[in-house]
Amino acid sequence: MSGREAISILEKLLIRASATVQDAMAAIDANSRGVVLLVDEQQRFLRTITDGDLRRAILAGHALGTLLSVALDIRNKKSTTAPVGIPRDEQLAIMAKAQIRHLPLLQVDGTVAELSCADFVREEVLPLQAVIMAGGFGTRLRPLTDDTPKPMLPVGGRPLMERTIEGLQRAGISRINVTTHYMPEKIIQHFGRGQKFGVDLNYVSEDQPLGTAGALRLISEVDEPLLVMNGDILTNVDYRAMMKFHREHQAQLTVALRQYEMQVPYGVVEAKDGMVSELREKPRVTFLVNAGIYLLEPTVLKHIPDAGRYDMTDLINRLLAQGERVVGFPVMEYWLDIGRLDDFQKAQEDVERVRWAA
Repeated sequence: MSGREAISILEKLLIRASATVQDAMAAIDANSRGVVLLVDEQQRFLRTITDGDLRRAILAGHALGTLLSVALDIRNKKSTTAPVGIPRDEQLAIMAKAQIRHLPLLQVDGTVAELSCADFVREEVLPLQAVIMAGGFGTRLRPLTDDTPKPMLPVGGRPLMERTIEGLQRAGISRINVTTHYMPEKIIQHFGRGQKFGVDLNYVSEDQPLGTAGALRLISEVDEPLLVMNGDILTNVDYRAMMKFHREHQAQLTVALRQYEMQVPYGVVEAKDGMVSELREKPRVTFLVNAGIYLLEPTVLKHIPDAGRYDMTDLINRLLAQGERVVGFPVMEYWLDIGRLDDFQKAQEDVERVRWAA
């Protein structure tokens, strides 16, 4: 690697406290290392920022536009570092002891020389099955779905579901169930049993739409967690990070969340008993919305009624009413719900520029 190439890579890793949470998300996605390195105005290292740090900031209520200096503990959290020039075996020993995969190597003045990565670590096969909900009619996408099921619509010249399966396979998920109802033969004809895509596909036919949770009743031999996702999602979500989050929180069900911002087109008045206390002109309101991806323990299936339509929202509300542990996992990676014609057009544009996980 030339010196110019090394500098270019380093530039993609560095970020300042004046940047926002969204800036850090974009930088992590662009540098393909899974981290960014926070530096001060003199380029001196402050701390490592991981995707987990950003997810926790979002769950704490920080909007995407929040400055990193506000959203994160910058000065007090110490990250493990080492001086530039130490042997590779010593670098690996430090990372193993600290249980980290990234080690900033610093110059004497505290600036970053390079980032050492323990990329030798072998990724485990994820111990779970996936379920792709592919039975919907795609009514809002007509006329495109008049003779094509929504998951088979081409995105960048390939069926959307092909991209979904590729992402699951890349994450180490090989057992995939596909729930079908509308024109299932077109899905089955294209994918078969999944051999040429490196997965094992099992088709679950719904005689009538059973909802996003009701269809899970038809899946047999479930003895490991289920990753359930809507069939109309184009995403780069890190399924490994979601599984880790699910385990750490000892959750019965984890729901993927997406931060959504909306600008109110009017001045918002805060008032009580006729007395105005505050007026905010066209404020931006931030919500966490359901991203249509769920991770659930097999014991959760017993909460699904034996008959009738039943959606994930019904299941989640039942679990909450019974005191079960339901947690939310913020999706920072690319995500798009292709539910409308303008979303479909956006997907065509985005697939050409988004860096898909390797």
